[in-house]
Amino acid sequence: MSVPTAQAASVAVLDFAGEMAGVRIRGAWSEEDQARCWRWLSEHGLGGRVTQDSSVDDEGPWLRFRLSLPQSPGLDTAGLAPVLQLAPDDSDRDLDAEILAALLLSPIPFDFPSLDEWQSAVRLRRFIVQAGRRTVLAFDTEQAERPDCWRWSESTGFILLPGHDLIPSLEQTLWPDVSGRLYSFSCYRATEYVLLLALARELQASNPAALAALQAQWQRKAIQSGAFHDAFLHEYGSLQAPLPPRYYVPGDRLWFRNPHEPSASVEGYEGSWVFYLGQGRFTNFWKPDQPYTLTYKCVEIYHWRHGLRQDAPDGASAPRAWMDESIVEACVAETLADPLATNQVLDRMVRLRDPAGVYDQGGCIDASREAVRCVRPETFGLNL
Repeated sequence: MSVPTAQAASVAVLDFAGEMAGVRIRGAWSEEDQARCWRWLSEHGLGGRVTQDSSVDDEGPWLRFRLSLPQSPGLDTAGLAPVLQLAPDDSDRDLDAEILAALLLSPIPFDFPSLDEWQSAVRLRRFIVQAGRRTVLAFDTEQAERPDCWRWSESTGFILLPGHDLIPSLEQTLWPDVSGRLYSFSCYRATEYVLLLALARELQASNPAALAALQAQWQRKAIQSGAFHDAFLHEYGSLQAPLPPRYYVPGDRLWFRNPHEPSASVEGYEGSWVFYLGQGRFTNFWKPDQPYTLTYKCVEIYHWRHGLRQDAPDGASAPRAWMDESIVEACVAETLADPLATNQVLDRMVRLRDPAGVYDQGGCIDASREAVRCVRPETFGLNL
């Protein structure tokens, strides 16, 4: 069958110091599979902008898909929506299109074992963005609160009580428009709950048996922290092969590191865990009507060093390191009001982070992002 190509000769692939890898799908496709793929891309307005080629390695054939856009300096996915004339806040279709476009621009290949798995990955990222937009929490690194459908113990963490389903219990925990109140979370634990909700919604659609196993797991013992990452996520990008500092795909989980060692010793200020929402915005679970931009997040983390205090905070019986957020907010406002000062901070912060344990000349940008593993029954990759 014929394959659509770029619309015009003037359309060029973005040049960002390396060949675009895009999306690769393993296996030899039938004409029916290829037609289904191109129909899907065209439904999202990308069919005429995508090119396809094929390759073979030791494990067999690949099909590769890449996006062509007008020439632009560097790879900054914040501007994809206006370039493609999308309104992702108002349309699931447009949000999926922004996700697809960012995947197709990837400098590191996004490998999927099937078209079905690729489609699930896009939908799952949409669920992450939608859940992240709606989540509002109270920041607390020492206390944790949950609705009455959860029970906590030291050995199990928060587990579901009998008679409560996972999806509505997570919605009640994360969304105050459902529960009527805010619950206390650290930013890292908050990202786990948002991911878990999005994953459960996708499994409900594509793998109900896995959703039942997921619910049974949370009735026995919560998976959290490093075990959560190992069970559900994989990283793309590394310190050896870093992603461009302004390349993000909606639904990415990522970490902005605090490169200032003294203030990074304050619990909760080692860095900041967020999701990329698209359109240059990142989740702000504490003030969701004010999502972070890359500029704001970099300036905020930079000024944590100025909010560091070593005396006894109100109500404390002894001196300890703590963060005075009012000072941070004032410093951030002053910097953002001065374009020269803002650029100076960004020059320092929009650098790849140093390796773990090193505080030298690195910035706050991580080399990698995190995404959910395969979820379809035929290619299931979660480790429950």
